[in-house]
Amino acid sequence: MVFTNEQELVQALQNGDEKAVESLFKSLYQRLCNYANTILNDIDESEEVVQQVFVQLWEKRETMEITTSVQSYLFRAVRNTSLNKIKHAKVRQIYAEEVTAMAQQSEPATVTTFHNELQNQIHVAIESLPEQCRLVFKLSRFEELKYAEIAEQLGISIKTVENHMGKALKIMREQLKDYLTVWLLFISLYI
Repeated sequence: MVFTNEQELVQALQNGDEKAVESLFKSLYQRLCNYANTILNDIDESEEVVQQVFVQLWEKRETMEITTSVQSYLFRAVRNTSLNKIKHAKVRQIYAEEVTAMAQQSEPATVTTFHNELQNQIHVAIESLPEQCRLVFKLSRFEELKYAEIAEQLGISIKTVENHMGKALKIMREQLKDYLTVWLLFISLYI
């Protein structure tokens, strides 16, 4: 449908005539994209802005007040939306820089806190082991005794020491698995 004057086009838009917005889209889309690109220097963002303006035009068609031509209205809307996009991007960049700076400042304290918490969880896991497993584990890991030395000191076979160590490690892995996963993810952020 061809609209003979501006008033007829505006009236058709306000009445929800899809042909009116389609006509505007076909005739102005490329020019509006080029205009937005002069502001944004990014063709993809420019197309996004123009599409957003047309969506808003359609959504607000019943309440819009166009005091100039529809073309001028759309160019002004594209300019304002583009400038808002630039302003929003600057705010996001400033916020990201502030968050990064805060993270860098708090990194040592946070790492220390996580390290202390991990040590505490390991201690709790060790203390929850069955008595013989706990004793074998402590002799092996903290006193650095070999399995043969542990077997001799406790009066048990080397195979029994191996079994206790295997059981202790299995229990500790199970108790610490969630915590260690979080710890590894956290450490990967700071490496």
